[in-house]
Amino acid sequence: MAAIQLLLIFLVFCNSPGLLQVFSQGSSDVTALTSLKANWENTPPSWRSGDPCGNKWEGVTCTGSRVTALGLSSMDLKGTLSGDIGELSELTSLDLSFNRGLTGSLTARIGDLKKLNLLILAGCGFTGGIPEEIGNLENLSFLALNSNNFSGNIPPTLGKLSQLYWLDLADNQLKGSFPVSTETEPGLDLLHKAKHFHFNKNQLSGSIPDKLFSSDMELIHILFDGNQLTGPIPETLGLIKTLEVLRLDRNLLSGPVPSNLNNLTKLHELHLASNALNGPVPNLTGMNALNYVDLSNNEFDLSEAPKWFSTLQSLTTLVMEGGNLQGSVPQQLFSFPQLQQVKLKNNLFNESLDMGNSISQQLQLVDLQDNKIPSVTLGMNGYTNILILVGNPVCNGPLSNNNFCQLQQEKKKPYSTSLARCVTTSCPSGQSVSPQSCDCAYPYDGTLYFRAPFFRDVTNATVFLELERSLWEKLSLTPGSVFLQNPFFDSDDYLRVHLDLFPATGKYFSRSEIQRFGFYLSNQTYKPPNEFGPYFFLPSTYVFEGAGGTSLSKGAIIGIAIGCFVVILVLIAVGIYAVRQKKRAERAIELSKPFASWAPSGKDSGGAPQLKGARWFSYDDLKRCTNNFLESNEIGSGGYGKVYRGILSNGEVIAIKRAQQGSMQGGLEFKTEIELLSRVHHKNLVGLVGFCFEQGEQMLVYEFMPNGTLRESLSGRSGIHLDWKRRLRVALGSARGLAYLHELANPPIIHRDVKSTNILLDANLTAKVADFGLSKLVSDTGKGHVSTQVKGTLGYLDPEYYMTQQLTEKSDVYSFGVVMLELITARQPIEKGKYIVREVRMVMNKNDEHHYGLTEIMDPNIRNVASLIGFGRFLELAMRCVEESAADRPTMSDVVKEIETILQNDGLSTNSTSASSSATDFGTAKGAPRHPYNDSLPRKEPNSSNSFDYSGGYALSAKIEPK
Repeated sequence: MAAIQLLLIFLVFCNSPGLLQVFSQGSSDVTALTSLKANWENTPPSWRSGDPCGNKWEGVTCTGSRVTALGLSSMDLKGTLSGDIGELSELTSLDLSFNRGLTGSLTARIGDLKKLNLLILAGCGFTGGIPEEIGNLENLSFLALNSNNFSGNIPPTLGKLSQLYWLDLADNQLKGSFPVSTETEPGLDLLHKAKHFHFNKNQLSGSIPDKLFSSDMELIHILFDGNQLTGPIPETLGLIKTLEVLRLDRNLLSGPVPSNLNNLTKLHELHLASNALNGPVPNLTGMNALNYVDLSNNEFDLSEAPKWFSTLQSLTTLVMEGGNLQGSVPQQLFSFPQLQQVKLKNNLFNESLDMGNSISQQLQLVDLQDNKIPSVTLGMNGYTNILILVGNPVCNGPLSNNNFCQLQQEKKKPYSTSLARCVTTSCPSGQSVSPQSCDCAYPYDGTLYFRAPFFRDVTNATVFLELERSLWEKLSLTPGSVFLQNPFFDSDDYLRVHLDLFPATGKYFSRSEIQRFGFYLSNQTYKPPNEFGPYFFLPSTYVFEGAGGTSLSKGAIIGIAIGCFVVILVLIAVGIYAVRQKKRAERAIELSKPFASWAPSGKDSGGAPQLKGARWFSYDDLKRCTNNFLESNEIGSGGYGKVYRGILSNGEVIAIKRAQQGSMQGGLEFKTEIELLSRVHHKNLVGLVGFCFEQGEQMLVYEFMPNGTLRESLSGRSGIHLDWKRRLRVALGSARGLAYLHELANPPIIHRDVKSTNILLDANLTAKVADFGLSKLVSDTGKGHVSTQVKGTLGYLDPEYYMTQQLTEKSDVYSFGVVMLELITARQPIEKGKYIVREVRMVMNKNDEHHYGLTEIMDPNIRNVASLIGFGRFLELAMRCVEESAADRPTMSDVVKEIETILQNDGLSTNSTSASSSATDFGTAKGAPRHPYNDSLPRKEPNSSNSFDYSGGYALSAKIEPK
């Protein structure tokens, strides 16, 4: 009987194309996917047979037998999207982005997917109108239809999407005006939760309705550029105080700019160029966050340069070509610290140009062509970058041969990832050189379009290195596997950057990896550094391994026939596989209970580690001391989870880091982390109180640090004033903690993430080093280094470690040297594109005055102090710590001795507490809160008062080699 059944199965398999429906017992989801597959070319190989859920078709996610997500980004699909998509009624995510061969109209049945949360069709070839039925998707939060060929009007029904966060219809052929609500139909003005209105590069016309904007909205990006909009800018725009980017350029807008525009004090980017705006030049006074302003080619009244030319010190770029400006260009403009470009050609400036004696070191270009400037003064230190005065009277006389009387080209080349060590590598057609391995491979490549970056210098390596780092870190790639090339600003004033991503091993990415990259880059899971602003990505077609024609040879047909016989053997093997899976499951259950050997008593306790004071808390214990994790006890949150303030039964205040479900580690890794934190004991290391691992929870319990981080104190957020003596003691205390890790811990520990947010201050202002999430054990002391992936925080990262991937304790020394410079300047390591080490080194090289000429960048809180104890020695020590070669840096014990000497020479105690309090050795285990590694600097500091802000999260990565 069994043999007959096997024979029947064999016959069905070989002869029935409807096998999928037979096995699925008529499942509507399977039928729908089969129909979609019939309309598409280039579906993944796994789609050729079997059940989509049981056989795990690539790009298909199921819950039970129901399809809940369909993600086929960048698969080179060709065909149409049929109405059968509407049968997938449990679908919550649909991502078909970057399949240019998907064409035809978008079916109205898309509106049947009532549970849909994400709809991403960016970079496809759809035509026709946007179906109004999309308005039925009441759970939709992300809608990206950009970069298609949609035409017609914007459906008013989009106003029904009350949960919508992201709305991107850019780069289509949409016409008509913006729909707003009436008594009978909805409109875009009802999208109060939306943060992104991207309608740029369409054919929209008519005026922008006043009703479109209101104070109830939370928009941060309004991109209307490149349309045919007419009429005035609505005054209601000034009510949206959350706005960060506003692009209205390249339209037909007219009338005066609303006087309340300067209410937008969070605005970074303002583009009003190439319209017909008139009246007075807009008053931007008070908009102190502005980085980029372009008011060119309008019809403003004849006027002097506005006062805000001299006050908006955050400007990187000022463009006002053809602006009807006369008089003089204010000297103060050229001293703005991060100013990169000034473009004021085709105006009427008619007074002498004096650039002053404090010209910004970032300034690369000043274009004043075709004005009426009679003479020029370049200041005491001169100006050696590009100055263009062609078409001014100053160039009609003896100075006509000067460089500034000629059109000049940029002296530096745009940034490109270095391939210097791969110069001998030559690759076959279609392949490129990986900067990480120097091997040839097939990269996932395309173009990143940044629609409103805050900067204009495409030669700045620091900025683009930060972009590279964020890409490989947030896309989970190998460090160094990102190649950037040829950044430039196109005619739309978008920054284009060519991007190549390379596989860690081999020549190809898998289909699942390509799908993941496409999804991350289309649904904005990947966030670039803040200064790059909003972006979109358009990839090239990826060539997968084995791709080539799809027609079957005679040999292939014979092979398929033979494969039919193999099916019988496979069916037998299924039983064996099931038995093995059961055994694996039993082993997995054992691994999920890694704490069994920590039993406090009994026969299982023989191998228990010595936790040295770290308590094992039950879930109920921690639930009780936080009042059931009451929201009012929440003191921070981050990507890993939330942090709560709790009070133990003995009155001790604690901080409890509770991991959220999606970010928890494996039990073994969590156990390893706790063992690491429990082995280090020093008064200058933050203490681990205990942990909880039960009921599906992972929690770490730390001593509460009431005075927050060193970064908060230096920025003034904590309200604590650190005078110079206190700063010396903070430096000494944190140096002692690191020296303990390097020399007294057994085995030694390299911290790997030393930074001012990981140096905490207790009630007595004693400095304590926190966060062992990235730490490495140095078990082989004879080796002298640990070969490992590059991890750390941009700005603090040791350049030698970055280049060689060989970690030593001198990497911590470099990071600590950066912290010492923070103590002097109160600046973040990378601030407005400036790197603190380079800035200090430049100032020291420029002159050798009192305090090494650092007065201009010193923290104002100590700048005017009559005598700073040992300042010169402290600065010299800091610069020795940040030497590029590790061999030239001191050890941490040398740093401790030097700082002790500085304090002792002035008769001060080397006690690391404040002068009025004594040090307390808490003698507890160490580990602490930190900001996640993938939050690159610069970034906004969390809000806080006098309590520690744990919003960055604790390091719960148990790996000594984090993910």
